[in-house]
Amino acid sequence: MDCLQRKTSGSYYTPTDVVQTLVRWAVRSPTDRMLDPACGDGRFLLAHPNSVGVEQDAAAATLVRSKAPGRLTHEGDFFSWAGSTRRRFECAAGNPPFIRYQRFSGKVRKAAVDLCQRHGAKLTNLSSSWAPFVVATASLLEPGGRMAFVVPAEIGHAPYAKPVLEYLASHFDVVHVVAIRRKLFPRLSEDCWLLYCNGYAGRSGFFRFSALERFEFMPVPPPTFQLVSLKQWRLWNGRLRPFLMSPLSRDLYRAIAGAPAAMRLGDVARVGIGYVTGANDFFHLRPSDARTLRIPDRFLHPTVRNGKALGGRAITRSTVEAWRRKDEPILLLRITADDHLPSSVRGYLDCPEGELARGAYKCRTRRPWWVVPDVSVPNAFLSYMSGSSPRLVANRAGCVGTNSVHVVKLNGAMSISKLQRIWQEDFTRLSCEIEGHPLGGGLLKLEPREAARVLLCRDDFATGTQQSIREGIEAMQRWRHHGG
Repeated sequence: MDCLQRKTSGSYYTPTDVVQTLVRWAVRSPTDRMLDPACGDGRFLLAHPNSVGVEQDAAAATLVRSKAPGRLTHEGDFFSWAGSTRRRFECAAGNPPFIRYQRFSGKVRKAAVDLCQRHGAKLTNLSSSWAPFVVATASLLEPGGRMAFVVPAEIGHAPYAKPVLEYLASHFDVVHVVAIRRKLFPRLSEDCWLLYCNGYAGRSGFFRFSALERFEFMPVPPPTFQLVSLKQWRLWNGRLRPFLMSPLSRDLYRAIAGAPAAMRLGDVARVGIGYVTGANDFFHLRPSDARTLRIPDRFLHPTVRNGKALGGRAITRSTVEAWRRKDEPILLLRITADDHLPSSVRGYLDCPEGELARGAYKCRTRRPWWVVPDVSVPNAFLSYMSGSSPRLVANRAGCVGTNSVHVVKLNGAMSISKLQRIWQEDFTRLSCEIEGHPLGGGLLKLEPREAARVLLCRDDFATGTQQSIREGIEAMQRWRHHGG
């Protein structure tokens, strides 16, 4: 299976020592019936004779039949089978496919979501495929049953993982999440953790959370763990990732967050995405092209195309002039529905490139197609993917911005210069790490809703705690692989 097929199907086969570990965790007796809900090439099935699997990929199913005869229960959609089968299992183990919500769609997704909802887990529209696999598999266990899975590290921070963990805590005596810093799959940018649940039909008020530097074969789940109460977990917006920090760093953060004077970015500004043209190459012109096409200046507006433009503390007129001299495509064709269009603009809209642009999805669904919506001039721009820390750059040139950057509009409670000073403080950097999430490749991503939660705190307010703050930053950056 090539890389594209693997990405589409979510099929990244599991290393042997991981397989052996998870099967060992799940199976307690040779007579235990074990289920692998997405058995792939059958390696989990081979690790336990009394096991059955489900596989939707025909080629993989054929391979399983040859390697593990008699252990393939169903070739096809797991969720349809799970919704109708009367078979129940003492345990389950596997590596469910990780397919993001954009490609996890159609009848399979509907069957998955409907099945989970019948069992009390209301998944969001942004749920990746592994989430319903976990819930649906749990529903097929005998009382007291166990399951052990490879899961993406998103279980520690993604909003869509919250209902999954809520469901597990209300259906198992033990829910143990094992974070592993070194990658289980070196070729994947995505980090993977391990999930162990025991005592189906029970209930737990805690999560067990272990953080390991690297994976090694383990005959039992890690005996060393933190107990994270559901109340604590909910205080961190349903995230386990903050528990990678030391208790001192966490306690400090919670104390400042709970102070009456605590202020977040959302209290002083509105953070949103920039505009979406639907056809960037058409709507963004180079100065030389604008002159050749004789597009009047009143229809052109300098714009920030991507985060690479956010290099200093401010974008000024001199910054824009430097872009112009380099003849970069930084001029947005900005037209309103009421504008009287000269022949030069009409000619550009009707040129072959314009004919192509108007067929793009975003363009053909708006009227008129050439009016780009949600274009405004913010006070500042915020990078939403960064290495060390998100950059907050003042907009002193009156630029607009695409959806490759965040636009920040102040509400008058704080000046941009004061906000920038606080943004450079270590505590604010720690808050970006906590409220944002790892993207892969060492990057930190900060969505608008996450940016709004970032705490704004001067370091002198937290005098004597700088060491704990820096340790928190280092821990969070280390776990997202920034700097190695």
